[in-house]
Amino acid sequence: MSPALLSEGLDPDSILVVEDDADLRDVLVHTLGTICRSVRTASTLADAVRECTVKAPDLVLLDLGLPDGDGADLLLRLRGITDVPIIVLSGRAEEEEKVALLDAGADDFIIKPCGAGELLARVRGQMRRSATSTAARSWARITTDGVEIDLVAQRVVRHGEPQRLTPTEWALLRALVLHAGRALSPRELWDLVWAREFGDFATHVRVHMTHLRRKVEPDPSVPRLIITEPGVGYRFVGPG
Repeated sequence: MSPALLSEGLDPDSILVVEDDADLRDVLVHTLGTICRSVRTASTLADAVRECTVKAPDLVLLDLGLPDGDGADLLLRLRGITDVPIIVLSGRAEEEEKVALLDAGADDFIIKPCGAGELLARVRGQMRRSATSTAARSWARITTDGVEIDLVAQRVVRHGEPQRLTPTEWALLRALVLHAGRALSPRELWDLVWAREFGDFATHVRVHMTHLRRKVEPDPSVPRLIITEPGVGYRFVGPG
């Protein structure tokens, strides 16, 4: 998959940087500002808690050494008020400490210093996992107009009749559901489902989409769950 496809739709709207070193904080704000519209900052444990309480960011970048407490303590407090991704940024490299922080609720651990490219890739990686997890929780089980879709149990029942989906059809349905609300191009679906670099992806996707719609749409002749966006691709909208 190209870098453009990987980054599309993964940029956060708001990041909280918790760092007491003013120079490093400025660098982080500048770097993250290239992908995020609102980069907020906090230099103390108390400020960070207040920022997250007033309005939760999409992601927290957390330094461990703070003047009014250790970042590990802040991590535990933040996990009590928000479930957004938390990336720990630290000069400490001891494995035991990293394991303890990950067990306490950190989603990732970056050792300082790190390059801008690695930082942005880690942020986007966490945003990707967060979006997938949120979508999975929201859309794991769907019931609408006589159709039941259960991604966890891999079960589809249409008008009382169980439908047998092929592994490829399940992968296609899962990709659409986990990106619910966003149109996926045939090329993106090709990359997500088939992971192939070459081939007639447009025809391949169109044929499998036709088969999938026959099994999951209440009325395949008038698709309501999987909508075609002309010139763009396919979008899963789910029950309204």
